Amino acid sequence: MLKNRDLPFATPEGQASKDLVWKGQTYFTPNYKPREMILDHGKGARLWDMDDNEYVDFGAGIAVCSLGHQDEDLLEALQKQSRKLWHTSNIFFTEPSIRLAEALVEAVPFAKRVYFCNSGAEANEAAIKLIRKWATSQGRAPQQREIITFAGSFHGRTLATVTATAQPKYQQGFEPLPAGFVYCPAFNDMEALASCITENTCAILAEPVQGEGGVIPARPGFLQEIRALCDERGLLLAYDEIQCGMGRTGALFAHMTEGAAPDIMTIAKALGGGLPIGAMLAGEKVAEIFDFGSHGSTFGGNPVMCAVALAALEKINSPALLAHVAAMEQHLRKGLEAISAETEMFSGIRGKGLMIGAPLVQDFCGKSGAISELCRRFGVLVLVAGPDVLRFVPPLTITPDEIDDGLTRLKAALTYARAHPESL
Repeated sequence: MLKNRDLPFATPEGQASKDLVWKGQTYFTPNYKPREMILDHGKGARLWDMDDNEYVDFGAGIAVCSLGHQDEDLLEALQKQSRKLWHTSNIFFTEPSIRLAEALVEAVPFAKRVYFCNSGAEANEAAIKLIRKWATSQGRAPQQREIITFAGSFHGRTLATVTATAQPKYQQGFEPLPAGFVYCPAFNDMEALASCITENTCAILAEPVQGEGGVIPARPGFLQEIRALCDERGLLLAYDEIQCGMGRTGALFAHMTEGAAPDIMTIAKALGGGLPIGAMLAGEKVAEIFDFGSHGSTFGGNPVMCAVALAALEKINSPALLAHVAAMEQHLRKGLEAISAETEMFSGIRGKGLMIGAPLVQDFCGKSGAISELCRRFGVLVLVAGPDVLRFVPPLTITPDEIDDGLTRLKAALTYARAHPESL
């Protein structure tokens, strides 16, 4: 726990960390606002900063470090491959990328082929291009290649993916935006979706659980309804499982419990266990659409990243780990519900698996960022999902004791916030 626990507003204590914070604030472009501490090392679901303050990690690097920090199997894969070959480009084959592609196709029933890249945004860029290329192959004119996305969605920060993201706050100032995207005004609303489809629609892109939009799962049956609609209208269905995939919801991928396979799926974040890698999985309809030279990535399929990702996939896609996620979901939910009942800070608890959102009560709406920072100063790292929701995406390997410790710190922070709302 924090050394200066009696002073919840902990700041860097050592001169070295103070200097580094200043340098980061000075030399980075100001599009981020990092917390004023320097994370130094981690183990499992715990992190330590340069001043040796300890934190329980309920954020996992935004759902990236799903096996926690310094997982031994990932370290072994990293060290083994790093001593062999780091990079070749896609002019040549390497074994790790082939093994990973094979494992993904075998694990995901609809998938036939895989494209590797470096991030979720790049995976979604590839999906958008694949959709447009497929529409072209179907004889559709440029204006007939529109993609529908949902209000509250988040698909990335590149110009195309931020346009696919149906949240104006991410788009402001970057106009003119690319054409060809239509926004369904309501997630989980089939009537609203059907009203958006025209002769110009070629695909629907959806998150089975919206992450940045507030941790909102697709209601039961919604994905099946979208799948049926796409089949009826001759449209492609693409899922963005960048945040909700890789065991996060208790299944390897969130759509698998709904019986509604897509034609395209994008993944990233937890795929590399903390290293940068993304992938797009293509089903039967689109598996052969990307022809030679139609898309590419210099670092995509990097052998080091793929070796670690294969180790992560094999570990996550095990009955024992997925059962552990289900058990820890219940443990975390019960703890959050008990804290909510005592502090009256949450209006509910929602989500799926270890992807949980806690909307703040009206008095604290708009203050999720300030509350997240307060939690950090009490020794627990918590994310936000918009201005009104706290988001909990801890490592899938988190233990009951680690959850309890984190909840104790969370309760202390929320109790302080309730007693001192002027501090937020």
